[in-house]
Amino acid sequence: MRFRSLVGMGILSSWAVVTVAHAAPRFTLGNVPSYYQGTFGTGSHINIFYDATYFQFRNRDLRLKLMVPYISVSGLPQGARLTGGGIVHRPGTTQTQNSASGLGDIWLSAHYTVYQRTGLLPAVVPYAKVKLGTASATNGLGTGRNDYEIGVGLDETIGTRIFPFAHLGYRFVGNPAGGNLHNIWTYDMGSSFVATPRNILTAMFSGSESEQPGYAGPADIVFAWNYNVTRAGSGIQLYADKGLSNGSANYGVGLGAQIVF
Repeated sequence: MRFRSLVGMGILSSWAVVTVAHAAPRFTLGNVPSYYQGTFGTGSHINIFYDATYFQFRNRDLRLKLMVPYISVSGLPQGARLTGGGIVHRPGTTQTQNSASGLGDIWLSAHYTVYQRTGLLPAVVPYAKVKLGTASATNGLGTGRNDYEIGVGLDETIGTRIFPFAHLGYRFVGNPAGGNLHNIWTYDMGSSFVATPRNILTAMFSGSESEQPGYAGPADIVFAWNYNVTRAGSGIQLYADKGLSNGSANYGVGLGAQIVF
């Protein structure tokens, strides 16, 4: 599982406000603790606690986000490292396993709507992301290298309740010494459904190529529920993730909250 995909892509922070106009600037402060368990293509059962705190600015066309995560991992095979949402340097079955906690990789992202939705044509939203290699490579919490991603999103509206979306990106992967990591394509598609003004349901398929040759890339299906406490979009978020490939977590769950002002 790309265990930071939901918050990193901005899915969670936008679900709660899909029915709110953004002519005026808005700021969002949120926190989403998540837990993932699986082998991620190794011979070990790995547990990851990923606690992402983010700050976002958004107006009608522009969305800027800073995300700072805290990571705690156990069962990580000796020599393996977390990367931009997955695991690399997977040595297979090993008796030596690590546990570590600390600052994760900080993410910066920018989305800009270059074409507003009209009729049957979706909104076109190019984006750029930077992953700063702030997580400890020594402890296996990161690669110690920056990643850069560019891509485009398509956002549609069907009636007043259904909001389909899709994103396609290309990530330039920072390669540590001896890493032999590859640049990858990332993608997701899904739809949000406004059940009531306060309740928003979302289903999404998300995946990417594998950064490490010879291993399956992550592929996941995600179901989520947002509950809006305020009209601006402040509220809570709950989601469940099911991995569909050997490169994903077996499952993941997350529960968070955000304040929009």
